[in-house]
Amino acid sequence: MKKLFYWGLLGLILFEFLKVYFIMPLPGSQTVDSIGVAYFLNEYRWIFRVIFLYCIISGLIKLFKNNVKWLPLFMLVVASILTYGLNFKMMADKMFLQPQTIQLKSKSGNKIDGSRLIIGVANNGEAKAYPIEFLTYHHQIQDSIGGKPIIITYCSVCHTGRVYSPIVKGHYEKFRLVGMDHFNAMFEDATTKSWWRQSTGEAIAGSLNGEVLPEITSVQMTIDKWYELNPDGLVMQADSFSLMQYDSLANFEQG
Repeated sequence: MKKLFYWGLLGLILFEFLKVYFIMPLPGSQTVDSIGVAYFLNEYRWIFRVIFLYCIISGLIKLFKNNVKWLPLFMLVVASILTYGLNFKMMADKMFLQPQTIQLKSKSGNKIDGSRLIIGVANNGEAKAYPIEFLTYHHQIQDSIGGKPIIITYCSVCHTGRVYSPIVKGHYEKFRLVGMDHFNAMFEDATTKSWWRQSTGEAIAGSLNGEVLPEITSVQMTIDKWYELNPDGLVMQADSFSLMQYDSLANFEQG
């Protein structure tokens, strides 16, 4: 029972670490074809957790009966802190949050430096632009233009900006940033939990593997040029809840 406790503890820590390791930019994690393993660990995470927790609890009860308390309790606390950190601090969607407000302004109300770069989209008489300095933090912004839903995405590691229609098999879909594969941001849809590559819009794991999101034509230019080409165009302003994160990435465009 003593060994069962420690094996369960070690197994839980290793499992939680590997679940994060394969989908985050950690040393060596992005240079191997591990997407299948990463998706398997994520898909069956609760089965692994139940097995390891069963071992931990069973062994802990026996250790308490033998009056062995402090060391296992200390190790259990350490394991709990590590598990919490890996699931609530190191997960991509916990590190890079979505904007709480999306405000777009015309040239007269714009407060963003005109030399900053944007990803711009035009449709059905509307023209909207999203500064890359904001996209670098958010990774994706879900909005609509000309009555059409869109998802504006950006990967800060490979510097790719893509805009897609979030319509999957005829239904509007929401996405969350789940991590990274081969140094490219990866999203998970809310319905099937499939994983989608940012640079191509292709599902690379899950039941929708092989499906591709329709790409929407977008442009990249400075805000000044955007307003020159689109006099009635709009530009997204800073989300007041994300100012600190924007400041930390202020020099991204300059390298």
